[in-house]
Amino acid sequence: MWDAYKKGYKAWLQLEKSLADNSVEAYLHDIDMLTTFLLQTDIKSPDKVTLKELELFVKWVAELGMTASSQARIISGLRSFYKYCLLEQITTIDPTVLLEAPKLKRSLPDTLSFVEIEKIIAEIDLSKPEGGRNKAMLETLYSCGLRVSELVNLKISCLYLDVGFIRVIGKGDKERLVPIGSDAIKFIKIYRENIRVHIPIKKEQEDILFLNRRGSKLSRVMVFLILKELAKKAGITKSISPHTFRHSFATHLVEGGADLRAVQEMLGHESITTTEIYTHLDREYLRNTLEQFHPAFK
Repeated sequence: MWDAYKKGYKAWLQLEKSLADNSVEAYLHDIDMLTTFLLQTDIKSPDKVTLKELELFVKWVAELGMTASSQARIISGLRSFYKYCLLEQITTIDPTVLLEAPKLKRSLPDTLSFVEIEKIIAEIDLSKPEGGRNKAMLETLYSCGLRVSELVNLKISCLYLDVGFIRVIGKGDKERLVPIGSDAIKFIKIYRENIRVHIPIKKEQEDILFLNRRGSKLSRVMVFLILKELAKKAGITKSISPHTFRHSFATHLVEGGADLRAVQEMLGHESITTTEIYTHLDREYLRNTLEQFHPAFK
């Protein structure tokens, strides 16, 4: 009985929500877990599931040893499934409305100051060919707040440097236009004109911007290792990864007064709540903002 609902739900995720295959599989796995749990009951269809059953299901999932973040993700999957059920009139009420997700401790990555980012980039040895590439790469990473996967997959055909934008293909193959700074543009041009032209490019890699010395796309691990080494040379002891640059990009923007919606658009977040995680503004900064702008604090 549930197979028909799962089939319809899968089609909805693919066609209506335009989700990537791995996201669709994750959502379907959540419903598979629910139906496995419901085998212990007489419930044969989604409209017979109540809040009580879902709470017992979440408890069962926790007893399996799943972390709070995994439990929260499964609950998110259940909400998505019941949204589909309501739209298709399979159910008339949504039993997930009052379902509580476990409280998550949001561990925020370290943030680098602008000075620290400049110190890291200054450690690049520009006398080596890979130095010119790394300079262009890290300037782009910070200037545009890219995910490391977006950086290594960046295509020459997606550069609109004359108008100061790049086209980024993010999660779920969603595209967005992101402004790019003048320093990043300058070093991309230097890299392309003086370094990349001398690399023997592998077949089907011709459009990839940043290449290794063998003419292939860089791996995400390689970018991580490059950054780690530079941070060590710069004497920075914080936990550093390419994601730190993205996090710092967002934090610097918000601290500078940028609109959260604009930051959301640039980061390619589907939900504004995800963007809020990145804006880990300390209390002192929030207090200063209130004192500056709130009439009651003047």
